[in-house]
Amino acid sequence: MAVSLLAREVSDLCLGKPALRSLPISTSVAETLQALKNSGDTFLTVWSCDHHHTSKPNPPAGLDGADDDGGVDKCICVGKVSMVDVICYLCREENLLSPSSAFGAPVSVLLPKLPGLVAHVEPSSRLLEAIDLILQGAKNLVVPLKNRYISGSRRKQHPKLSPINSPTIHDGREFCWLTQEDIIRFLLSSIGLFAPTPALSIDTLGIISTDMLTIDYHSPASSALEAISRSVADQTSVAIVDSDGILIGELSPFTLACCDESAAAAITTLTAGELMAYIDCGGPPEDLVRVVMSRLKEQGLEAMLQEFCEISCCTSNSSPSQSSSSSDEESGNSTPSTTLRRSGKYTRSMSYSARMVRRAEAIVCHPKSSLVAVMIQAIAHRINYVWVIDDDCSLVGIVTFGGMLKVFRESFEAIA
Repeated sequence: MAVSLLAREVSDLCLGKPALRSLPISTSVAETLQALKNSGDTFLTVWSCDHHHTSKPNPPAGLDGADDDGGVDKCICVGKVSMVDVICYLCREENLLSPSSAFGAPVSVLLPKLPGLVAHVEPSSRLLEAIDLILQGAKNLVVPLKNRYISGSRRKQHPKLSPINSPTIHDGREFCWLTQEDIIRFLLSSIGLFAPTPALSIDTLGIISTDMLTIDYHSPASSALEAISRSVADQTSVAIVDSDGILIGELSPFTLACCDESAAAAITTLTAGELMAYIDCGGPPEDLVRVVMSRLKEQGLEAMLQEFCEISCCTSNSSPSQSSSSSDEESGNSTPSTTLRRSGKYTRSMSYSARMVRRAEAIVCHPKSSLVAVMIQAIAHRINYVWVIDDDCSLVGIVTFGGMLKVFRESFEAIA
């Protein structure tokens, strides 16, 4: 059984996974926002493709990987984007003054500048290789789906797919994400092989990290902007604490991803505690919406106020059957942002009910909790981390899937 586990290939963990929907690197922020709202996914991948690459790949027998003009497809996934990336981008000082002009920038402005967050892995790679890549800093692994090669004739049927259609085919193949959660779930299915390690406490194993992102409950939410961006890249969250270090809640990228771009105005004007209530499931309370509008006016952010009011109006009044004004579209006078706002099907009026949304309350454990208990807890809540609190509810640290994988990687040596 141990030998079988060591021999596992990455493709074994990708069975049944859906193909990644993607955006070209040339996509604008406005098109990215529209695609996110259209897709129903929490994120879309961004790809850089060279369709005239000189070095020829090795497709399976019978597959012609060349384009009509003799070039060869060479596509690389350079990252992924979510609504949180758009929101953080709109919160930048230069974009607060003119949010509508910010939509014309390329999608690359939304991608983190940290190298190595995404790594391409072949389906035949061993599980240990995938774990090593994650421990070296990769947060997501891009794996070709086995037996999902697409013939050249089928690719030619859709020569120019728009970003809204979110194509899934690259290099004649479809790809999927292999996440840290996928690997942890797989290891949990063979947890008995690692005994007695899984029964030990996270404190004993030394995987409680104090390198965590926190913000005071009464601090301006805007002061957590950098922390929110980092939490997206790290796949963690920002803890909200009081003056005594007691954990109150969190600003979760997962919850923020289910909001619309108007959350940028909330981050700009509210405190951390108010923002936690604003993004909680069920939609923003009316009193906080009024507070946001009032503070935007006080701060002289008239352009952001107009955007916020129009988005809020669409969210409360539009329905999926409504569409943007045909006269504006035909005249060519509508901007990308107004088109997004006016088209009911592109608003997130249904986002809190149609999407799986977790409340802003934090998921916690105790330092004496066993490793396997924390694994199950994280998997059950679909998160990559669990906050660790003491008996008095003070925040001690955080346990991540990365820390867990480090323990299992060391245990593999003993199994071998």
